[in-house]
Amino acid sequence: MTNTTLKLLAQQLQISISTVSRALKDHPDISAATKAKVNALAHSMDYEPNAYAIQLRTQSSKIFGVIVPAISNLFYDSFIAAVEEESRKNGYALMILQSSNKLENELDNLKIFRQNRVSGVFACLSAQAENLETYHRMTEKEIPVVFFDIVPKDNRFTKVRMADERCATIAAECIIKRNSKKVLAIFGDPGLSISQKRKAAFQSFMENYAPKVHITYVDAKSTNEAEEIFRKQYAKVQKFDTVFAMTDEILIGVMKAVQALEIKVPKQVGIISISNGFIPNLYHPHICYVETSGYELGKLAFVQMMANLKGGKTLTELTVEAKYVAGGSM
Repeated sequence: MTNTTLKLLAQQLQISISTVSRALKDHPDISAATKAKVNALAHSMDYEPNAYAIQLRTQSSKIFGVIVPAISNLFYDSFIAAVEEESRKNGYALMILQSSNKLENELDNLKIFRQNRVSGVFACLSAQAENLETYHRMTEKEIPVVFFDIVPKDNRFTKVRMADERCATIAAECIIKRNSKKVLAIFGDPGLSISQKRKAAFQSFMENYAPKVHITYVDAKSTNEAEEIFRKQYAKVQKFDTVFAMTDEILIGVMKAVQALEIKVPKQVGIISISNGFIPNLYHPHICYVETSGYELGKLAFVQMMANLKGGKTLTELTVEAKYVAGGSM
């Protein structure tokens, strides 16, 4: 089947290619009658603009690049859903790539985005990302970058993230209210800014308002590590009475150990997490959590991206507030 081109439309209507092109772009120099005829024929012949030709001419596309550590992560899944919704409304599509939290993958993804002349990039940093030279080169080429969730310290970029410090503080408040005596606090990859912020805020709050509570601080880079840590710590004579899981990934590991050891929640161990909301409700009783909405973060990130595209350089760091959602685990 022959592709419908501007030339073919022009031949059918016996007008110039430039007239057809301007009519399709609603140019004021073209009469309403001509526009109507061109658009009617284009519709009947399923005409679609040549995206590659447009990219070559404009040095840009109507595509946004998105880098996430893992698409399977429910937080990033909801973030992507929000960005896709807003992109569709505004005539954009998404190219979604995952870094698997590896720097080399992240850099390869950025190269793919440049080759495809994306209009902008939403990026969640990998743990090893320290040199942001590649991102700076993209902004110099007028490809705006909006960092989300795991963001750099560099204030020359637009950044949107959860109120990580507040999330950790809310969790600490709940632990104190429970009158916990011995706490196991499991945080994520220590190389990530999100882990550093949450741990610092949690530790500071507990030291200031509950200095007598014994807290064991540990780091887990995966669900399996979280499960192993829980088992090891619970095997000790002086068992903890409360667990704080910094992420859904850690919570899953904790709950695998809890179920395998047949621990009664909250009678034997209280559990609280920071979560997007789906995982805590899979268990009975429902796990208490501090909500972090990937969906709301996606909406905010898109607003910032459009502001950058319109020329408003929003070099700032914005946060989405957190809230406590009660379950039966505390």
